[in-house]
Amino acid sequence: MEFLGKKSTATARPTAQQKGQAAEDRALAHLQAAGLQLLVRNYRTPGRGGGEIDLIVRAPDGTVVFVEVRSRGRRDFGSAGASINLAKQRRIIFAARHYLMHLAAPPPCRFDAVLLDGDGDQLEWIRAAFHVG
Repeated sequence: MEFLGKKSTATARPTAQQKGQAAEDRALAHLQAAGLQLLVRNYRTPGRGGGEIDLIVRAPDGTVVFVEVRSRGRRDFGSAGASINLAKQRRIIFAARHYLMHLAAPPPCRFDAVLLDGDGDQLEWIRAAFHVG
């Protein structure tokens, strides 16, 4: 429905940002149900060309876990996991190093991925999805 040239938002589809937020919400709920505690959400390094980490959580054993959340509604462009390429991993590692610089003593840490494929009904949590090295 249009009114004065503007479409009604009542039937509007969610934006990519809204879909990403919903995927992060679902991933966070899953991780918290498994006993992890949220430290930071959407951590970004300052300046251009930096990195971003969707979720930073602490595992019950004290490990700081940097989590990349990826979702794909359609498989035309590959799976959600396939989108975490080497360049993306480097940006996440860069952001993780930046985050760790602000801590008095670096804790044990790892990089996980939470993948949502389809309509978000399939969630896969991959522990230690990649590593620094």
